[in-house]
Parts: sequence; C-alpha cells; structure tokens
Amino acid sequence: MNIHEYQAKDVLKGFGVPVGNGLPALSVDEAVKAAETLGGPVWVVKAQIHAGGRGKAGGVKVVKSIDDVRTEATRILGSTLVTHQTGPEGKEVHRLYIEEGSAIARELYLSALVDRDTSRVAFICSTEGGMDIEDVAAKTPEKIQTLIIDPVTGVMPHHGRRIAKALGLEGALVKQCVAMITKLYAAFTEKDMSMLEINPLVVTADDQLLCLDAKVNFDSNALYRHKDIVELRDFTEEDPMEIEASNYDLSYVKLDGEIGCMVNGAGLAMATMDIIKLYGSEPANFLDVGGGATTEKVTAAFKIILNDPNVKGILVNIFGGIMRCDIIAEGVIAAVKELGVTVPLVVRLEGTNVAEGKKIMADSGLAIIPADDLGDAAKKVVAAVKGA
Repeated sequence: MNIHEYQAKDVLKGFGVPVGNGLPALSVDEAVKAAETLGGPVWVVKAQIHAGGRGKAGGVKVVKSIDDVRTEATRILGSTLVTHQTGPEGKEVHRLYIEEGSAIARELYLSALVDRDTSRVAFICSTEGGMDIEDVAAKTPEKIQTLIIDPVTGVMPHHGRRIAKALGLEGALVKQCVAMITKLYAAFTEKDMSMLEINPLVVTADDQLLCLDAKVNFDSNALYRHKDIVELRDFTEEDPMEIEASNYDLSYVKLDGEIGCMVNGAGLAMATMDIIKLYGSEPANFLDVGGGATTEKVTAAFKIILNDPNVKGILVNIFGGIMRCDIIAEGVIAAVKELGVTVPLVVRLEGTNVAEGKKIMADSGLAIIPADDLGDAAKKVVAAVKGA
C-alpha cells in the first residue's frame, strides 16, 4: 500500500526523523491558508500523487509570494500529471502539499528496502540525489552504494557512519546521519514498510540533514497490524477494479492486453501471462484467486475481468492442490451462467478431482473450451481471440 508524501513525512516525524514543515491542502483556498500559516517567505507547492517524477512533470513548484501559491495551486490541482511511473494516462491531482522552502546546499539520495537476495533490509545511498537518480543508476551505477543490515544485530552506529562516508558527510553531519539511520530503520521495521525512499535527502545551508521528500510503501500482508496506516489509504489513487478485487481478497493488477487471466497462485499466474505472450497475444491482467476460491470469489473474479473493455477472451488456469477442480468447475459454470460470458473461455484444470471437474464442464452445455495443459490452453485462447 502506498501513501502520499505528506503522510509519509508524518509517519517519519513520529520516529524523530527530520522533515520539512508543511501542510496538506485539498483546495486552492486551503493551499493559500497553509502558506499563510507556514509564513514563508518561500514555499513549495507539491502535487500529491502515488508516483515519482512529479518535478519533471511540473507538479512541484517553488514560489515566493502568496499570490504565486494561489496561481500554482490553481494550475496543479485537478490537472493530470504524466510521469515515467504513471504511464501515458497519467494521474489526476486531488491533493496538494504546501511546504516551507529550504536553503539547499547539497542533494543526496537515500532509500531502504527489503533485499530479496539476502532477505534483509538494505540501505541504498548516493551522493547524486535529485530528479535524475534513474539516470545515475543506468549510467554511473558505481555512484550508488548498498549496505545490508543483519536482523540479528539490527542497525548499529557503524552502519550510520558507513552511510555518512558514502554520502560524503563530515563533522557534525556524521552524527546526524547516524541518528537518522537509526530512526529510519526503526520506522521501516516497526511499520512493516517494504520500501522507503528519500530523494532528495538534503544538507541545508546551516549544515542540517533534512528529508525533503519521502515515498513509502507498506507490506499489504502486515496492514492488519497497523490500523493507523490503513486509514491513510487514498482510494482515488487506485484502480477501481483493483479496489473491488481487494474486497474479495483477490490479487488483481490491470494490464494492457486482451486476454483475461484467472489463476490460482502467483507463480502460476506469472507463467500463464508469459505463455500468452509466447503464443502471440498479451495478458489483460494478473489475477490470483488464491488457494481457497469459492463460487463467490470465482464469480467476482469473472466480473472484474469482464469489466475491462479490452478483454476479448478469458483463460482460466487452475492447479487443484488444496483447491478441488470439481469445485472450481462448478464455480466457473455458475459464474458463466450468472454473467452471460460471451467472449471465448478456455479452462485448463489439473490436480485434485480433475476428472470430475472436466466432466462437470463437459456436461454443462456451455461454450467452455477445455485444455489439456498450459501450452494447449494458451494456443486455444489466442486462436479464439484472433478468430482462427
């Protein structure tokens, strides 16, 4: 789950991490009031969307008068920002963050994430902070350094000193860095974050470290432990179909293809999408119904898939381990009858009670195309969609 910059800064501030002073705004008048409250003389008007690259897209502006705050708030609020992370459709801006301007001497980069290779939290840092960190990673990766934290010891003072050295910090800034890294690690672990990015982390003109931006993602599987974080969820930033899927405990991500997929298991879902591409088409979604799909969940999954106007065919790929194939077959039939599915539907079943499941579908009288294996299923659904 993602949250906005101002929300992320509030979370970090609760752990004692140094962040700038700012106030959120949902309207132009609120933005002006926020600027007046902060006092100036320099303010930054920031669009709040769940995507990076706002600065390059014109969503972050430094201004030096209240009138300019009003002008920029009017321009940004309600506009659509297109960045490298939003896709060509962009994201509409519904919220702003008005922040005090800072006297910046240096811009640095700092992030923390769960490193899958080591199964540990890793800090990533660079002296090249700012809007072009992606270019740094691509062209000069030697300027980016990684430090792995052993969960047995947790973060230690020497970790902070090593990061300070990598960032080129000296004197009192080293002590500040050690304290900040300790607090960031505490926030990361205690709040079950999966990613924390501060870009830029700045050194101010009076030699203070300050988190000028903050992007945070939380592990959705741990949200039951953090009701305060769940309350920060902004549904306007999420795809309506993904929201609907979450109501049925379905893992769904919309894609740009034409073949809807309903699969049990994330790995099998990824393999299904790959083989659809191999046979010349594109998946319209990632949809994992999980290991205990009921008729209700299967019906909900079909509704979500069919709500996508780009879907021209559906591939159901189920491996029945815990899940019985006969139950899935009954769910598919019930869903097809209820929804009146008109696009080609290919179903591949394997595993527990597979013979019973196939018989149930064969006896249903519905236009369900059976498949013997994943390759056969992909060939048939692509052929059906292409009219072969």
